[in-house]
Amino acid sequence: MRISHTGGIIAAASKKDALPLLQVGTIPVIKRIVISFQQAGIFPVVIITGADELEVKYELNGFGCVFIPNEHPEHPELFDSVKLGLSYLRGKCERIVFTPVNVPMFTPETLIRLKNTDAEYVTPVYNGCGGHPVVLNEAAVPEVLAFEGTGGLRAFLAAAGSRRVRVQVQDPGILASAHDGSELDSLLPCHNDAILHPHVHVTIDREAMFFDDRLKLLLFLIDDTRNMRRACDSMALSYGKAWSMINRLESEIGYQVVERRHGGNRGGNTSLTGRGRTFLAAYQKYEENLFLQAQYSFKSMFIDSKIL
Repeated sequence: MRISHTGGIIAAASKKDALPLLQVGTIPVIKRIVISFQQAGIFPVVIITGADELEVKYELNGFGCVFIPNEHPEHPELFDSVKLGLSYLRGKCERIVFTPVNVPMFTPETLIRLKNTDAEYVTPVYNGCGGHPVVLNEAAVPEVLAFEGTGGLRAFLAAAGSRRVRVQVQDPGILASAHDGSELDSLLPCHNDAILHPHVHVTIDREAMFFDDRLKLLLFLIDDTRNMRRACDSMALSYGKAWSMINRLESEIGYQVVERRHGGNRGGNTSLTGRGRTFLAAYQKYEENLFLQAQYSFKSMFIDSKIL
């Protein structure tokens, strides 16, 4: 089921090199990237985990992320994480953004420019040097997944020729490494200004809230995995809590959203009903519309007028 225009992948698997919990300012680098992704309207955000996996899940609890473990975190290849994320998002989004967790300081403005550039492969360039994030069209995914040459993603993009568009940006954050603390510190004030944004928390309520982003992600994962326990594992949500949320939703809207087929300790076969898929798609579109309106109003009322 295609759920959104642009999905995102953050590679945080390498136990040797990845630094997802490195603090820059008052938040870890992985949360900084997720904020930038969400500010650019990216959903779902897929985290390829390995390094500090449990702590990463705890840190991002409530941020609506999907967690996919790399089975070889001791010696993972970055390109393997790319392929894991692309395999998961294939068929779900028109465009896909990828970045390693160790490049946390690119701005949401840069990301928006990249995802709005119409090309099979898009990479940012600052002062003649290419960096991250990288954006791919969905149609390009099979070619990436089939690539078995040496050199990983860098070699693949170099061979893409004219199908790859390099976008010149005034954003040194596309090159800044988490292993260079002084560089991160120098970019921090500008990056904090760049991620200044309205936090629009959309819910549907009656006497109390019965639908929000967390339940949206759960329905998306149920439709994808067809298994409640796997859906819960992918978003670090307890099995009992998940069913409680769904039962409350169905009680409030008056029809069945999830079709239950019980079967063993792995949760049986669980899927969305037709009306459930229609509900999920409508909510996602509604949320995207509100997000765009909020961004426009915030910019015109606070940024353009120099109030903030």
